[in-house]
Amino acid sequence: MDHDAPQGVRGALPEGLGQAIRRTADDIAAVLDGLADTRGAVPGSEWTVGEAAAHLALANELMADLALGTERPYGDGTPRSLAAANVGSLAVFTERRAAPLAAMITEQAARCADALATAPDGPAPVTPLGPMDRSVLGSYLLTHMLGHGYDLARALRRPHMVDAERVALCMPFMLAVMPTVADAGAVAGLTARYTIRLRGGGAFGVGLADGTVRVTPRPQDRPDCTILIDPVAFLLIALGRRGPWSAMARGQILATGRKPWLAPRFPTLFTAP
Repeated sequence: MDHDAPQGVRGALPEGLGQAIRRTADDIAAVLDGLADTRGAVPGSEWTVGEAAAHLALANELMADLALGTERPYGDGTPRSLAAANVGSLAVFTERRAAPLAAMITEQAARCADALATAPDGPAPVTPLGPMDRSVLGSYLLTHMLGHGYDLARALRRPHMVDAERVALCMPFMLAVMPTVADAGAVAGLTARYTIRLRGGGAFGVGLADGTVRVTPRPQDRPDCTILIDPVAFLLIALGRRGPWSAMARGQILATGRKPWLAPRFPTLFTAP
């Protein structure tokens, strides 16, 4: 458990997650440090740097409220509804200066981590992607910050903060949400068994049949395709920040099994959470 999580609290965070949440928020604040003009574009996005930072600040506040047990409806889980909720929230919240937003990002991340570490047993918070226990909610917060933190770092040409240690802490959220974000059209008619192995880390299985997706925390028995992938590449591809072909060209993905040609298809089966 985290050093600040009391023993015996079932909702407490897994070891290292609280620190990773705080460290990632601090890293994002460092990316924004000293920035006078936030009107620059974020690559691959319609947002400016200021809008992306404002979204992060608002999202961290939302997660903290959810961790504290406050009901905060935010879309219905579909990409269109979440995009509309984002537009609406940014229209109301007009702060775009780097320093106040950086402070809000770090303050709300710490508030969320504190709440998650000390939350008593209770109903699972209802997040924008459905009910989640508090450990998965913390993993969701970290994943969300890493995705947008990566965007901000790219936009400002500064080092990003995505690393293998933090990717490992994102996996509870990624495994929980994969069936929810499966593309119904892409998985329809596909029967396949995948094992995904993160280099230097764990492995999980994904089975597809009859339009359904089943994710297991262990490798599949007799998989059709086994994908060995660099953990940073896995997260960035899963979040729609990179494509699989560039990662394959860099040697970050290796596919084996009876049907290795299924590997490039795997990320197309899901929409980025």
